[in-house]
Amino acid sequence: MKRRFMTKNFGSAARERIDLCNEVIAAYLKMGLRLTLRQLYYPLVTKNVIANREHEYKGLGKLLSDARLCGLVDWSAIEDRVRRPDVPQDFEDLNELVNAALASYRLPRWRGQKNYVELWVEKDALSGVLAPLGRQYHVTIMVNRGYSSQSAMYESAQRFNVAEEDGRSCFLFYLGDHDPSGEDMVRDVRDRLERFNCDLEVRKIALTMEQVEQYDPPPNPAKMSDSRAQNYVALHGDSSWEVDALPPDVLQQLIRDAVEEVLDQAVMDEVVAEEELDKTRLREALEKLS
Repeated sequence: MKRRFMTKNFGSAARERIDLCNEVIAAYLKMGLRLTLRQLYYPLVTKNVIANREHEYKGLGKLLSDARLCGLVDWSAIEDRVRRPDVPQDFEDLNELVNAALASYRLPRWRGQKNYVELWVEKDALSGVLAPLGRQYHVTIMVNRGYSSQSAMYESAQRFNVAEEDGRSCFLFYLGDHDPSGEDMVRDVRDRLERFNCDLEVRKIALTMEQVEQYDPPPNPAKMSDSRAQNYVALHGDSSWEVDALPPDVLQQLIRDAVEEVLDQAVMDEVVAEEELDKTRLREALEKLS
């Protein structure tokens, strides 16, 4: 929804850029996604509307802020995935509670599967793109925000260990930047989980050099102050790329391909059918009580 809280005279160039922002936003909303400022920034860089420079990114943030306040950009299209309120849950009545319970009811959808899967991402900015697929495939999503903490790694290891004890093969699909630290994080995740006796496959499904060559996302200079830069530059050169520069539909398809490769969909469909039967029984029981 667009709401105006102030007025401002934008120049023709600014108005044109706002219109382009709204085109990108519309494409995201069509996919049922909200986006971050950086996810709005990269399509404009790719279209050569703005240069891939930090001051351009900050300038876009200021322009977008003013445009929203002036009622030119939808408030619900952009989200802040860090500053989130913790709002207590409540319900208007028992019917609302029952409907919420029915909507959230899930059996263990990986029951009977030979494999166990988790989806890990380096940056919280992509959690909104991943969340619909997490719900669809009922997989755990882990947002690392860089190198993960020891506590988070230990708790993650317990989940994988439980799956291993159940006789399943474990897969961790990872999404991260293609830069010195982003490449090293895959090694770090693998080594630390193996330290906790996890036997699993850690696979980086984005961003890879093959995807860089295929989709040509905007490059950034590799951060030479990073202690891992020397080895990275020797292998890949002095450019780096951010995973959020890939279009969301591309990212989602990469995830679908990876998950469906190790998922027995027919087995999961049986579990979903059982869920629906349970929901029908509950609705019928409630109708008898009302």
